[in-house]
Amino acid sequence: MITGKNYIGNQKSAKGYNTYKTFNPELNKENDTIFTEASSEEIQEAVDLASKAFQEYRFVSGAKKAAFLNEIADEILALDDELVETYCFETGLPEGRAKGERGRTIGQLRSFANLVAEGSWVEATIDTAQPNREPMPRLDIRKMNIPLGPVVVFGASNFPLAYSTAGGDTAAALAAGCPVIVKSHPMHSGTGELVASAIIRAAEKTGMPNGVFSNLNSSGIEVGQQLVANPKVKAVGFTGSIKGGRALLDLSAKREEPIPVFAEMGSINPVVILPEALENRHQEIAKTYAGSITLGTGQFCTNPGLIIGIKSDGLTNFINQLSQEILEIIPSCMLHPNIKKGYNANKEKVVSQENVTVTANYEFDVANNHAQQAVVSVEGKTFLENSTLHLEVFGPFSMIVQCENTNELEQVIANLEGQLTGTVISDNDEITNYSNIIAALQNRVGRIIFNGVPTGVEVCESMVHGGPYPASTDSRFSAVGITSIKRWVRPFSYQSWPNNLLPKELQNENPLSIFRTIDGIRTKDSI
Repeated sequence: MITGKNYIGNQKSAKGYNTYKTFNPELNKENDTIFTEASSEEIQEAVDLASKAFQEYRFVSGAKKAAFLNEIADEILALDDELVETYCFETGLPEGRAKGERGRTIGQLRSFANLVAEGSWVEATIDTAQPNREPMPRLDIRKMNIPLGPVVVFGASNFPLAYSTAGGDTAAALAAGCPVIVKSHPMHSGTGELVASAIIRAAEKTGMPNGVFSNLNSSGIEVGQQLVANPKVKAVGFTGSIKGGRALLDLSAKREEPIPVFAEMGSINPVVILPEALENRHQEIAKTYAGSITLGTGQFCTNPGLIIGIKSDGLTNFINQLSQEILEIIPSCMLHPNIKKGYNANKEKVVSQENVTVTANYEFDVANNHAQQAVVSVEGKTFLENSTLHLEVFGPFSMIVQCENTNELEQVIANLEGQLTGTVISDNDEITNYSNIIAALQNRVGRIIFNGVPTGVEVCESMVHGGPYPASTDSRFSAVGITSIKRWVRPFSYQSWPNNLLPKELQNENPLSIFRTIDGIRTKDSI
């Protein structure tokens, strides 16, 4: 049952005075539950509890953390129809999307459970003592990853499950040994509370310390600001706008002890379509990309918002075909009236720029909070001269840049801001003639796709979901997959330490039977 209260550890609390409701964009009305925003007192209580829990949770074994994560997954599944229905009421998204995202969330939790149960993720490294080494003896030095401390995770507007309460950031931080305080997203607070209740039940069933997880309601920015500024918070995870992520980054930098903010922010995900591909199959590519642009009403961070090609009959035919295809797709509902408002405002801002040609704009009436998709076109020179055209339009929108030649195409890519993805559409072996284009694209993105679409992010060890700023605040890390655990740890060395006092991961006998690097050799052997 949804109460509208905060979870301060395992206790429900509603001491604040600010209240709000979530909104059903499909029905265009508020939902019934009244949510109470966390007060300053409750924020401090949650942080104090997380800090206390960290003293115990940081030493919880991988096997016990795995049991906790798997139990969270089981408890989320046990929410069954109530979770799916609440998700749909708060987002306007269909049941299939809700179940698909729930499956992804479960998969993430179980993948981290498997990771910490096996244990080698700590990257244990041992350089044994060499007392007879000349000219200087070498001491015994051993290193492993250890957790940072309490982590604040901001729920994402467009993924109420996979990037929110028990999403990738939370799963990774809990796996690393860090207590988590979630700043729930106001658009899906009911979904957040249900998932939070599942995490709390899992923590109690598996004997985790109280405070290992808290969930705080918030209708504005104040709760998040107080959390990031709190000296007991040691790291932040965020998925959202450039404006929001940058504000958190700046706030953390002003602290007496600055902390890392891992923010995944804006991206227009450039797609380069090479000439032969345009000539040979512009119809097929146009149909595929009309679907990708409008998928989920364009509310994915990997939406293909920029398509780049070299002027030719093939490119002209592609533009005409894409413009036709995209208008045949029935408009769908956006997540919230404010997101629809932002979409319209940014679309108008781009369209109103000089030398922008609208090639397709859905002009028929649509239901409340449904988006009218659009495609525009500009010359390469115009795009290079006007940075406003680089704006992310969050929704079913894409811009086509028509370049004069390969040199201008390379310039366009090189002058882009950092992006999550880049895509190359090629026929036969023509891609081999565009090595400079590929190199320029690699310098701007975190993931490069060949003959596909950027929408869809596989959760696996090889995935990189991040990129140069402003795609993310630290391009060395992925926000998706088990390697994302590295955001919430730091390397730590023991020098000349008694074997029996070392963590099990570093003891001579290797009692956990994990892979370690010993004197440069990766092995499970004991010393």
